[in-house]
Amino acid sequence: MDTNPPSPVETSSEEDSLEGSSTVVEPNAAAPEPGAAPPQPGAPAPESGIDDTPSAPPRPASKWWRYLAGRFNIYLLMFILVVVVGVTIVVVAYLDSKHGSGTSSISSQSLSQSTFSKLANSDSTVGNSGQVLTIQSSAIFAGKVLVRQDLEVAGNLQIGGTLALNDLSVAGTAQFSQVQINKNLSVAGNTSLQGAVTVAKSLQVSGSGSFSGPLSAPQLTTSSLQLNGDLTLTHHITTGGATPGRTNGGALGGGGTSSVSGSDTGGSITINTGGSPAAGCFLTVNFTSKYNATPHVLVTPIGSAAGGLAYYVDRSSTGFSVCDATPPPAGTSFGFDYFVVD
Repeated sequence: MDTNPPSPVETSSEEDSLEGSSTVVEPNAAAPEPGAAPPQPGAPAPESGIDDTPSAPPRPASKWWRYLAGRFNIYLLMFILVVVVGVTIVVVAYLDSKHGSGTSSISSQSLSQSTFSKLANSDSTVGNSGQVLTIQSSAIFAGKVLVRQDLEVAGNLQIGGTLALNDLSVAGTAQFSQVQINKNLSVAGNTSLQGAVTVAKSLQVSGSGSFSGPLSAPQLTTSSLQLNGDLTLTHHITTGGATPGRTNGGALGGGGTSSVSGSDTGGSITINTGGSPAAGCFLTVNFTSKYNATPHVLVTPIGSAAGGLAYYVDRSSTGFSVCDATPPPAGTSFGFDYFVVD
């Protein structure tokens, strides 16, 4: 009996080069462990070709992260995480600001050529009350323009033609270069007119009128005139009104006559004595309108004949009398001027 064990069959060098350092062992051959003594002659062979050497224990599942940590850099992962969190915060803050701003936007709508054609040929409605029509260029309206609600003008308003208003209410200051009012003008508050005012027809003022500057009028007619300052007249004073009446007195004598020309304010008296005139009054001038009180009567003789008389005046609120303290000469004419001031 052959006591020599069969020698192990080793793989060729070509197989070693393809598989690395691994070794293929025949099933019926037992490979000696590294460092073990070679089998002695006469030693019993192993019963089977299966290697009963125990394998390495499996890696614990709880330490898988150590394997990943060894394959990746932990600081790089932390940097990526910080960047992702920062970007997320920025995006959320931006979306929240857009949602909470509360800014309302009004949708715009452009007008096409067909829309303009509809506006020219019919009564068309463009948009709604929540939209704004913005016209960047100048706009010319050949026909009438109707504004059913308020009209707000941010800039200057220039009207080249006639402006017709049924009712004009001005709450603040208004400047008009020229205004023509065909009907009544009613002003509830104070009115300040900086320029000249031309009134084509009558001007009626129910209350008081105050003029800080000169008042120029070709004719001024008033029922009562009160002057708080001096009265300066650069022209004649012409009195007007009805001619007052007269009553002859005893100083005219038999067949004597008298006449009066002028008004209650001023005029002239003519006296013609008759036969045997006596001392007393020639005549009494009766005013057409009674004065409120006894007026001041100024009588001036005309000529030397009237100046030689011892004349005097009696006056009252209803008239005045021209008298002579001595019997005047008979058959003589005398003249007097008078001026009455209340």
